[in-house]
Amino acid sequence: MSKVYPSAKAALAGLLHDNMTIAAGGFGLCGIPENLIVALRDSGAKGLTIVGNNAGVDGFGMGILLTTRQVKKVMASYVGENKEFERQVLAGELELELIPQGTLAERLRAGGAGIPGFYTRTAFGTKLAEGKETKVFDGKEYVLEPGIRAEVALVKAWKGDKSGNLVFRKTARNFNPMIATCAKVCVAEVEELVEVGQLDPDSIHTPGIYVDRINQGVNYEKRIEFRTVQGAAASKKETPIRELMARRAAQELRDGYYVNLGIGIPTLVANFIPAGMNVTLQSENGLLGIGPFPADDQVDPDLINAGKQTITTIPGSAFFSSADSFAMIRGGHIDLSILGALEVADNGDIANWMVPGKMVKGPGGAMDLVAGVRRVVAVMEHTAKDGSPKILQQCTLPITGKGVVSLIITDLCVFEVKPGGGQGGSASGGLVLTELHPGVSLDDVKAKTGAPFAVALK
Repeated sequence: MSKVYPSAKAALAGLLHDNMTIAAGGFGLCGIPENLIVALRDSGAKGLTIVGNNAGVDGFGMGILLTTRQVKKVMASYVGENKEFERQVLAGELELELIPQGTLAERLRAGGAGIPGFYTRTAFGTKLAEGKETKVFDGKEYVLEPGIRAEVALVKAWKGDKSGNLVFRKTARNFNPMIATCAKVCVAEVEELVEVGQLDPDSIHTPGIYVDRINQGVNYEKRIEFRTVQGAAASKKETPIRELMARRAAQELRDGYYVNLGIGIPTLVANFIPAGMNVTLQSENGLLGIGPFPADDQVDPDLINAGKQTITTIPGSAFFSSADSFAMIRGGHIDLSILGALEVADNGDIANWMVPGKMVKGPGGAMDLVAGVRRVVAVMEHTAKDGSPKILQQCTLPITGKGVVSLIITDLCVFEVKPGGGQGGSASGGLVLTELHPGVSLDDVKAKTGAPFAVALK
């Protein structure tokens, strides 16, 4: 029987019903099945549980299902820029299961591979691991995570043939390959549908055995969730003090490093990589080798790192799935991660993913990063908007990782975080003030820091 259907509506016919679980590919708005999502909305199916990296944005992507109130639960890693999503969660109108990004990718891959569960270091000791089984391997604690299965998977590819073989384009691969495997029925939409035999067998990313129905999509918008570009269109948030912090963070780079940059101030660090230094940037959505950020008229929607920058590639770059991306991260292959933070404790605990009752952004890839990379640097404002300290003896917000930060760079100074101290502990560990930014006094730092620290100014 032919797998080819004339439209997204036809491809979903007979598959949808109320209170079902649907997984959808994409990262931000990159690589999302635009036509299938619209057809799902138009079906009127309600009470849905949707699984994916995020839920689109207001009025586009999976976000259109939130507007029509067709969703009862979301399983995702990131709320992102979707204000209606965040509003419904905070109002108790929508059930949300937040899952660290790498754990989500691996749960989908495991579900599609017939693996009921696996242990991961990610999220141990955090709110997201509460109530879950843990086990110690080689002296370290791990969390048991279950595989994910869905009733229907919706994916989007660049090219496909009539037997269902799929080829994804650049970072639009992201979560699509894992989601294609995790459901009873996989429906794929493609930009170009070709005859069997026209695709190079060695270039297939998802074999047709996983794909049950396929159609050629139309009228792709390929919107961009968020971008930062250089030149006249550069972000208004790039203030002199943010640039100062980014320049200082760039001093932590070393030749040959593989580096992951978080959102916010850390994204600016890429602009200050020292000339002649060979640094390879890694992106969670499936890219090694990020080059200079292009001008506004050179944006490629299939090269978007959601919530970060518009990016280009350099010679030697590589594309891969989000599952492979987090295998690099969890496996300890990334030398350095530079992350933003809401709070950091003097023992290296970091909190950067939610403010209970006020803000829910989700962990994204941060929990995987702090659990897997070799070194973590936090870049943040020294105080909150109300003047309260963000460097504390103990985090008041839900933590992202325990004892993982080794350096804190703020708008006032630089702290090293020594192991074996903190929480008001011994002088041999905890916070050590090593640098003051121009115009900042030691008294300024003492007045605005919520934890004791030693002083060893360079």
